[in-house]
Amino acid sequence: MNIWIMRHGQAEPMAARDADRALTAQGRAEVERMADLFKRGDLPFSAILASPYVRAQQTADIVRQQTGFRGAVGTAPWLTPDDSPVEVLQFLSERDESGLLLVSHQPLVGQLISLLVDGHRQSPVPMPTAGLAYLQADIPAAGTAVLQGLWSPVDR
Repeated sequence: MNIWIMRHGQAEPMAARDADRALTAQGRAEVERMADLFKRGDLPFSAILASPYVRAQQTADIVRQQTGFRGAVGTAPWLTPDDSPVEVLQFLSERDESGLLLVSHQPLVGQLISLLVDGHRQSPVPMPTAGLAYLQADIPAAGTAVLQGLWSPVDR
């Protein structure tokens, strides 16, 4: 399985609820730069799943539009900032896509990458806003993935 893990773009610092924080203009630009990594045509993922939080949904939608992805963005209630990466692995083990893009938040994304690669989450990977990681795993389980790439919008 090819697993792409993306953190949402820069978001407003305040909203009535954390879940309602929207992307800033800079956040949208960050995501657009990162979406350029995916060439139009044969995309390396066949599904996009995003946290239900506004900023993650907006990030996923920008990637969908920029890449020409024809499917809908799926909402995964288990991809919020405080969810357990162990639970995420359980949900991933039930998926059958060969390539999947997950759009979520820190600290979840950093812990999830650490769990997939190192087998534990004690060394979370720092992920800037709109950061993108690419992992390959025969099965989505702790310690089975190889980190193939890690990109930041600053590098783009």
